[in-house]
Amino acid sequence: MSRITYDLDVLRSFSTGIALGSYARAADWLGRSTSAVSAQLKKLESQAGTPLLRKAGRGLALTEAGETMLAYAHRLLELNDEAVAAVNGSSLQGLVRVGLQEDLGEAVLPAALGRFARAHPGVRIEACVARSAELRERLELGQLDMAFAWDVGADAAALPAERVLRLPLQWIGPATLSSLDAPWWNAHARRGPASARPALPLVLLDAPCPLRDIVTARLERAGIAWRHAFNSASLGALWAATAAGLGLSVRTAFGLPAHVRPIDRAGTGLPALPQVALALWRRPGEPEPAVERLASLLVDAIRGAGEGAAA
Repeated sequence: MSRITYDLDVLRSFSTGIALGSYARAADWLGRSTSAVSAQLKKLESQAGTPLLRKAGRGLALTEAGETMLAYAHRLLELNDEAVAAVNGSSLQGLVRVGLQEDLGEAVLPAALGRFARAHPGVRIEACVARSAELRERLELGQLDMAFAWDVGADAAALPAERVLRLPLQWIGPATLSSLDAPWWNAHARRGPASARPALPLVLLDAPCPLRDIVTARLERAGIAWRHAFNSASLGALWAATAAGLGLSVRTAFGLPAHVRPIDRAGTGLPALPQVALALWRRPGEPEPAVERLASLLVDAIRGAGEGAAA
């Protein structure tokens, strides 16, 4: 029996398509035609001897075999990239300044930066964890080499950007239902007449925050009264207030701590929320090799964590 050897290039296309939620977007990201990526997926399924994707509404979802393949793809690609870095990139030197938002920093920084530091001990890293508007301002001022931030409509046309993944915004509440045992929640969970429900308490970041505008506009369109119950500049403080039952917050499922969770909207009357894109913004100009290497590593780490958040 001949031994099957999976093509790492094919596995990268497979993994990228899942992360971006579309193989058309993956083709654009990878610089290939959609038909070329489609042919790669057919080759992978042929080698696997079983379907890896299935129809799910208008999109695609992983089969059980696809979930297994994706996990191994991540491991193989990570090992490959580490080998490339160890052989070809050990001489990298210099400083890389990277910006991330708070939920991204806690979810991907420790493991990704550890891998980078082991492969490139001569590179110094400065990380700035801040909100998206501040990160883009720092990029424009030349204080950062790159930044990963959620794009919720802010004008960043002057900066080169690449979409890393897309995730739906979700209503976030306490991890345990007992913490939601409050009159305002019971009224919304029963989905009685809107006029009979108390104002929905919101736990959101301080203004200016484009996400606040998205949330309140959706609520007003649905005829649901709302009030600001807790505001803070700190995402950690928002999660503490949400876990305490002060109200509902809104975020993607990326990097959520254990004491909060997405809320099932069924039977609550809560409106659906849009998807948001996570983008990689770069400082204008030709990036240094160390910047490119760290950007690639962080993109892979974020996509891997994002696939779990989308599940």
